[in-house]
This record gives sequence, structure tokens and C-alpha cells, in this order.
Amino acid sequence: MKKKILLSLFAFGFVLAMPNNTYAEGWSKSGSDWVYLDKNNYKLSNEWKKGADDKWRYLSDNGVMATNSWVDDDKYYVDEQGLIVEGWKKLKDRNGEYWAYFQSGGKAVKGNWKIINDKYYYFDDEGKMLTGWILDNDYYINSDGTMVTGWCKLMPPDSEEVRVTPNSSSLEKWFYFTNTGKKFKPVLSKGAKYGEKKIDGVRYAFDENGELVTGWIQITGKSNPSIKDFKYMNEDGTVRTGWYSIQPPDELLGNYNNLVEWFYFSSTGEPYASKTDNLNVSDLVKIDGKQYLFDKNGTPVYGIQKVYQGNSYAAYYFGESSQCYLIKGKQTVKNDLGKSEEYFFQTSTGKGITGTKDHKLYYKGRLVRANEYMKYQVFSVPNDNGSSITNYVVNASGKIVSNGKVKDADKVEYKTNSAGILVAIDGDTNIRGSFETPLEPEWVNND
Repeated sequence: MKKKILLSLFAFGFVLAMPNNTYAEGWSKSGSDWVYLDKNNYKLSNEWKKGADDKWRYLSDNGVMATNSWVDDDKYYVDEQGLIVEGWKKLKDRNGEYWAYFQSGGKAVKGNWKIINDKYYYFDDEGKMLTGWILDNDYYINSDGTMVTGWCKLMPPDSEEVRVTPNSSSLEKWFYFTNTGKKFKPVLSKGAKYGEKKIDGVRYAFDENGELVTGWIQITGKSNPSIKDFKYMNEDGTVRTGWYSIQPPDELLGNYNNLVEWFYFSSTGEPYASKTDNLNVSDLVKIDGKQYLFDKNGTPVYGIQKVYQGNSYAAYYFGESSQCYLIKGKQTVKNDLGKSEEYFFQTSTGKGITGTKDHKLYYKGRLVRANEYMKYQVFSVPNDNGSSITNYVVNASGKIVSNGKVKDADKVEYKTNSAGILVAIDGDTNIRGSFETPLEPEWVNND
């Protein structure tokens, strides 16, 4: 009986002497903190563990359950109960409050865009929702964090005026953001300061920073520009089309006589202007049923103008300075001395007639008259290209002498055919040389 008792005591002592390394693994309260002990009774750290509620919690590097903090290399955020946060969360740091967004599962959005309820938001590398100008000032974010698209009037990014005069709407500029949110900035040609974009069928111009511009803008980078290198942008930023009376561009003011001039802008905003220093028939343009011609400075010409077609030129009449459109047919025009002179311009093209019309002689549209003292006179009229001449006999009123014999004040006899062309002088049909060339019209210089 004694042997049995001793054996039992020995066995119990052996059990006490053997180390016992197996403990109940799980969450445990340690003061006011929660910890997680493994089967060896060691605290775990930097690890996720589930609780009795089947929810994950994180053990920080000191082995304590994290609350109200970023965890797991700042990929997640846990609340006051240690639970993973999902969705929007307002947080604080040393710079103040900010919004962060946590996806399903709790991972924070960082350094990227995120679509939330069909709206775009941007979060920096620390997970902060950004507002204002971002990403090299190519995007703008509203105060509620939503990405801007379309037109928006804003203070320019990095503007000195923002610090000097905050909230001054007069300093704000218009910008256009595409449907991806990126600010439109034109790709400029060499030396150019502005570029264009067509938005909803309307043309606008922007500078290199994407600011909408108004007034005269030079659309090319030429160092010695002409009016054709400019466009005019209205106060609302749209390109000017049609007629407009305005002060010429500052860069070209020296080319104009008037402070304000009339211009006509095409449907794409280019001012109509002659391509060269000479006026050309090919530049005639019909506007509202009337034909106009614009000089190299883009102003509509008036009066009798020398207009080229190839290497030859003719007279065209564009009325008074209040008209400036092509006028055809028989016209009475005052010369520089205020004396009225008769002209005739083709009813089809407006070109001044050279030759006979209604038994009268015209040269480049101008009626040719004999000197009143001479009574009759022979004029050698060149054809349009100057390759030949035709001798006509006319009286002091400009009428041709057809099928007739007449004598001038010097008693020289001229004989003509039915077209009024000289065929004999004092009976001699061997006519040599040329006679007086008619005077050209008094050209109007619009410069």
C-alpha cells in the first residue's frame, strides 16, 4: 500500500518538473490594451488577427491592438475599436484635417485617381484627397474633391496675384478641361504664343498655360507679322467672324492711317487681306451679295484701284469710302481736282473697259477725250498685256470717229474705219510709229 502512494507522488513530481509550453492562443486583455498571445504565450506584433466577432484587427509593432491609426505600412486605417475602415474617412495630421478613401477590404487609395459614385477624385501618396491645381497644374479639383471638366473660371496656378489679392474674381481666368479632366494646353508652333481649340463647334484661343485669351492674338510665330497672322477673340473668348470695326493690333498700328478700321473675318477667324502688296482679282470676295477687295493690311479698298491678274492689271471701282464694294457699269467719278470724269466698268466682271463702248473710247475704264483745243486726236491704246496697240480717233467728248474723215486744229486729216480705227493720215495709209497713250485712271491709294 505504501508503494502505491510513493509511486503516485513521484509521477506527479515528474509532471511538475517537465516544462509545459502549451497555452490557450487568442486575444487577451492587458491593462487597458488588447494583445494577442500565441500558443507559447508570446505577444504577436505587426500582424492581422481575427477576434471572436470574426473581424480582423491589427497588432502594432509593440504587440498592442492598433486603434485610430494607420497600420500595415500605412495601407489601412483602423477605428477606435480596431476595425478596418472602408469608404470615406476624415483624418488628421500635423497639417490639419483631410479626407481619405478606403476601398472594399480597407485598402487606402494612394497616388491615384478613384471613381466614386461616378465622380473622379485624386489622392496623393499619403492617401489625402487633394483639391485645387494638381499634377503639374494640368488638373483642377473642386473643394469637394471632384475633378473639374469643361469650362471653369479660376485663379491661374502659381499666380502671384493669389497671394496679393486673394479671392479677386477680376484676376480669374477661364480654362477648359477635357472629359478626362486634363486642362487643354495648345501645342504651339515655333515662336507662337497662342493656339486654338474648337469646342462645341466654336473656336477659342489659349496661351501656353491654357488660359483663354481675348482681343487680338498673333497665331503664328513670325517676327515680322502681317494682319493675316492675327485673329480677334471676343470678350467671351469666341473667335470673331464677319465684319468688325476695331483698333488694329498694336504690333501693326504703324501700317494704318486710322485709329479704328473695318475688318472682315472668315468663318475660322482669319482677316481677309491681299496675299501680296498688289491687289489681285483672285482675292475678290462676295459678302452678302457684294464683292469686296481687301488690301495687305486687311482693310476694304475704295475708289478706283489697280487690280492685277497675272502680270497685267486693270481698273476696278469700289465706290466711295463709305461703300468699299465693287461697282459696275457706267460711273461718274471725281478726280483729285474735284472734276467729274466718266468711267465704264464691265457689267459682268467690274473690270474697267479698254476699247470702245457705245461709240466712246475707254482706257482702263476711263473715258478718253481729245484735247478741246485740238478737237480731234489720235490715241494709241495698248491691249491688256501691252503686246500691241490700236490707234483710235476721238473727239473732245470721247466719241470715236467711225467711217469718217476729220481734221484736227492743225488741219491734219484722219480717216477711220467703222470701228473708229485710224486707217490713213492726209491720205497716206502707211501709218508709222505710235501716238499719244491715254492717261491711266487716278488710282486711289488706301494706305
